[in-house]
Amino acid sequence: MKRHATAVWQGSGKSGKGTLSSQSTVLTDTQYSFNSRFEDGVGTNPEELIAAAHAGCFTMKLSFNIDEAGFTADKLETKCEIKFENGAIVESHLTLNATVPGISKEKFDEVVADAEKNCPISKLLNTTITVDATLAE
Repeated sequence: MKRHATAVWQGSGKSGKGTLSSQSTVLTDTQYSFNSRFEDGVGTNPEELIAAAHAGCFTMKLSFNIDEAGFTADKLETKCEIKFENGAIVESHLTLNATVPGISKEKFDEVVADAEKNCPISKLLNTTITVDATLAE
């Protein structure tokens, strides 16, 4: 399987502007710029897209892990915060709120830890990855 996306940039780093498009067309000429990356401008940015990818990948891997453990999640909600510092992504922090009927806290912690280490985006990122996981009772 291969997937692709395309970035087009025009102008200088600070005053230029760019667009991002994805193979699925979910992103089609989506705006990004210095302002959307480092200030509060309109558009997306690479860190936001990495956060979305990591949250989505981790949550899907966790869902498969829960299935394999013999349970079904009612809801898994993951927020990912990417920390960008000194020109590098230095951390990806996942905050998970989960409702999984019948699963023990021990089994839940086990499947979360596996998803944290083994989702493809976690494997790709060369940074500190942390998870705060809450299991609803």
